[in-house]
Amino acid sequence: MFRTDHILQTVEMIRFENLDVRTVTLGINLLDCKCDNIDSTCTKIINKIQEYAGTLVQTCNKIASQYSIEVVNKRISVTPISLIGSGCSKSDYLKIAKALNKAADLVHIDIIGGYSANVEKGITKADKTLIESIPEVLTQTTKVCSSINVASTRYGINMDAVKIMGEIVKETAEKSGNGFGAAKLVVFCNQPGDNPFMAGAIHGIGEADAVINVGVSGPGVIARALERKINESPLHSLYLHDLAEEIKQAAFRVTRCGELIGRQVATALNIPFGVVDLSLAPTPKVGDSIGEIMKIMGLDVIGAPGSTAIIAMLNDAVKKGGAFASQSVGGLSGAFIPVMEDAELADAVKNNTLSLEKLEAMTCVCSVGLDMIAIPGSVDAKTISAIIADEMAIGMINSKTTAVRLIPIPNKVAGDFVSFGGLFGESCILEVNNAGKSGKFIDFAGKIPAPIHSLRN
Repeated sequence: MFRTDHILQTVEMIRFENLDVRTVTLGINLLDCKCDNIDSTCTKIINKIQEYAGTLVQTCNKIASQYSIEVVNKRISVTPISLIGSGCSKSDYLKIAKALNKAADLVHIDIIGGYSANVEKGITKADKTLIESIPEVLTQTTKVCSSINVASTRYGINMDAVKIMGEIVKETAEKSGNGFGAAKLVVFCNQPGDNPFMAGAIHGIGEADAVINVGVSGPGVIARALERKINESPLHSLYLHDLAEEIKQAAFRVTRCGELIGRQVATALNIPFGVVDLSLAPTPKVGDSIGEIMKIMGLDVIGAPGSTAIIAMLNDAVKKGGAFASQSVGGLSGAFIPVMEDAELADAVKNNTLSLEKLEAMTCVCSVGLDMIAIPGSVDAKTISAIIADEMAIGMINSKTTAVRLIPIPNKVAGDFVSFGGLFGESCILEVNNAGKSGKFIDFAGKIPAPIHSLRN
């Protein structure tokens, strides 16, 4: 039953509180595009993406206009390219990446993900070649994103891959001049195959030929709902569980909007609907911040004691509210804390209240991990690998998705300012303590075995 106050609140969310559908992502299976020669493979990739996504942007815009809910990004994810490029050389992989970029331009989507490999248990020759090509690929294409899954609860952490990825992150940042290439590269533990958010979106094995997945947003909606609840409540009559209930109800409405848009797009394109990713994805826009929610819930500064507890509560309440609103929930689902993409988190870094160590603690209970964090260009590759290893351990032990998207900024030091614009945002560069002191650990390489609770069958 629809209640008038809920309808009016939803209208307010759309008009004044930054409610939008952050992304409609079309996943496409490219396995049948592999041919005997690379040029034919590239042609088939372009043709298949055009076949399925030719009217994606037009359809999203039409439905967004119909319901007055903006679809901010229209994206594509594809089958991990290491599976398509098996047997290819680095130059062949670059051709595939340029084909993906060309296809993205032809169908006018914002970004394409899936230049990826899953190496949590071992690295094939195809995986290694793809990984080695990443720095060149991400500097010679504009819309291609890359992700490498190096760990899982089931198989443990592939430290050989972790060591390599520290080198690849640093090389990618240096090749791009200003570090931006590394903003399109993410390292995962327990990477989901139906995540609509970039840079980690892939079209996982086991998915249909094509599927529509939706990522909702709504930090501004949650923030305004909490402000209203606090302002309308008598003094000393409000408890944290009351705020959690308010978050649940707001998350329900946000998710319901995303489900509606996604299903309408899927129907119009005659493509199956996949999942709604419930994640609260902030933007650099003022009033659309996870950090703002943390302040509304009682913190004087972000990074103060209590920050991790608030993120845990927020993450859980969002999932509880969103799960009831959607027939099928997937992806990452929860709260993101990408520093450069969140104005309040970026300010906390600038004001020295939020450290890398506190961010790592918060990732134990959020949806992703160390995301969009600018670090000094002088930080060595082995330190980057060690940071990745720490985050992978959090995901492995807790059976959750964690990820690392560090951006070493060449010729910049902690406290310097960097801006990439748009949704990629801006921030001061974060200090990395004890850099250069993890090399022996990384040089052991090998594997960190899976935890005992991986033996569930």
